[in-house]
Amino acid sequence: PDLPKTRSGKIMRRLLRDISDNRVLGDVTTLANSEIVQAIADQAEAYRDED
Repeated sequence: PDLPKTRSGKIMRRLLRDISDNRVLGDVTTLANSEIVQAIADQAEAYRDED
């Protein structure tokens, strides 16, 4: 999948870290492609459920 990026094109590493650590996501208002966050979170959850 694509990566969550700001409107200026920077990758939002904080969101990826939060998803990886299963933390509540903070402010996502600066995202250009907010729909990708849920897709990545779903994949991360499925991966965690495998173990």
